[in-house]
Amino acid sequence: MNTNNYYDVIVSGVGSMGAAACYYLAQRNIKVLGIDQFDIPHEQGSHAGQSRIIRKAYFENPDYIPLLKRAYENWKRLEDRSGAKIYYQTGLLYHGRPDHPIISGTKDAAALYDIELDPLDAGETKSRFPQFRLPDDFISFIEPDAGFVTAERSVLTYKSESLKMGAAIKTNEKVIEWKKGPDGIKLTTDKNIYFCKKLIITAGAWAGKLIPGLKADLRVTRQTLAWIRSKNDASFTLGNFPCWLVAPEDKGGIYYGFPILPANEFSGPVGLKIAHHYPHATADPDNVDRNINTRDEEEIRAILRDYFTITDIEIAGWKTCLYTNTKDEDFIIDFLPGHDKDVAIACGFSGHGFKFVSVVGEILADLAQNGKTNLPIGFLRLDRDRLK
Repeated sequence: MNTNNYYDVIVSGVGSMGAAACYYLAQRNIKVLGIDQFDIPHEQGSHAGQSRIIRKAYFENPDYIPLLKRAYENWKRLEDRSGAKIYYQTGLLYHGRPDHPIISGTKDAAALYDIELDPLDAGETKSRFPQFRLPDDFISFIEPDAGFVTAERSVLTYKSESLKMGAAIKTNEKVIEWKKGPDGIKLTTDKNIYFCKKLIITAGAWAGKLIPGLKADLRVTRQTLAWIRSKNDASFTLGNFPCWLVAPEDKGGIYYGFPILPANEFSGPVGLKIAHHYPHATADPDNVDRNINTRDEEEIRAILRDYFTITDIEIAGWKTCLYTNTKDEDFIIDFLPGHDKDVAIACGFSGHGFKFVSVVGEILADLAQNGKTNLPIGFLRLDRDRLK
């Protein structure tokens, strides 16, 4: 065995979760190798597009809230260590009917964990946020501690800090197969062979291709993000406009978006970023249609037409990304059965996982180092009944 190619832990997939796992392992002086088939960061998976919303009043499932509180703490620690600006507290503005499950679920989660939500009456909403056109029976409120975290910047920061602490990271190298044997795990790529005691698989949309028996439990979907310019741009800029979401009645999921970010601080398109959080067309991650079609454009224009007062709209940019959806839309974080706790997996983040990157990385390092974690992830086990 070539000892130069032997590691305590190998992380397969160095996107958001994998980059964070490398960071926490390197911080603990564990010999770690991260391998990704693309550059870091890249636009082929799920972390492209500048920004991701972060919030605590979690309508999806209140069990996530303790993890979110830890995530906020860990994002702050990353900022302090690296000097990079990661978290932007813009507030999150919610709109929807009082009985909509997303609106009522947000309020219930906030009450359960004493999370601040500031209600707005119709007059306040109209005067403070004239950019919106809302039905008369909608209510609005703000979660002041919410905002966004930078996506590509976060991944790049985790990578650079990992390297500073001694991690090895290989890019543009594709994992072909891996196998556990009596002496450890052998991992074969298109360029080399590596060995390790522990393996972490954070392969995003490719998880179903790398994790035995999991393909049927994961559905990969193609999603689009758009950036809008108009004559009203000044009222949508960072500092003047919050992150926002609308819970529509006629479609599943939510419409959501971000303020216009200054070009001198952020790479990528400039404009009001808008998207629909809902699983769209099923896709093969190795063969994704990255072209924007008329259906994509019409959905964005419908959001603007139905809920905004914007005129003279120009779509200034697009990106495609991938959701990896579980059957219940909750994550999977667990050991892979039959491998004696030597293989940990994290996948199925269903389009709402990025805000958790800073805590998932810590959890994966715990699992690889200690065979357990004290953070509450029992509801994310692979064998939970609602996945079956």
